[in-house]
Amino acid sequence: MAEENNSENPTPATPENALQEQVEKYKNDFLYLRAEFENYKRNAIKERSDLIKYGGERFIRDLLEVVDNFDRALQVNVTPENLPTFKQGVEMTAQELKNLLTRHAVTEVPTEGVPFDPAVHEALSSEATDKVAPGHVARVFKKPYKLHDKVIRTGQVVVAKKPE
Repeated sequence: MAEENNSENPTPATPENALQEQVEKYKNDFLYLRAEFENYKRNAIKERSDLIKYGGERFIRDLLEVVDNFDRALQVNVTPENLPTFKQGVEMTAQELKNLLTRHAVTEVPTEGVPFDPAVHEALSSEATDKVAPGHVARVFKKPYKLHDKVIRTGQVVVAKKPE
């Protein structure tokens, strides 16, 4: 009967049993935190992937408005009578495109007449001129642009040199 009585009673609280319970608790906590971290990693990877994939969505949506205006302009049958109006419409669309770039932190870097900067400019050639100081930009083929503080397109320029 003593054996039956022992099987019905819970295991006595010995130091080994208390340690084993503590180990089990810490193990379960660790496994829970590990699973939570794996879920976090998976979600972070998905969010980053979506950001890369769809990050330009707002810009593209705004850009499509400009594309629509160009499409409408291309549908116009240009005649000598409506040429001034057509030109004005294209100029307005170009201004809309520049405003769109500005709204999305893309800015043109002022270039003509400024000192040549290899971080911002790509020199295509040099030309002798008195119009600007030597080592300054004389002409611009492609304007440089920045996105926030980063140059995203260098300008293609002609650099002035002293006339001989």
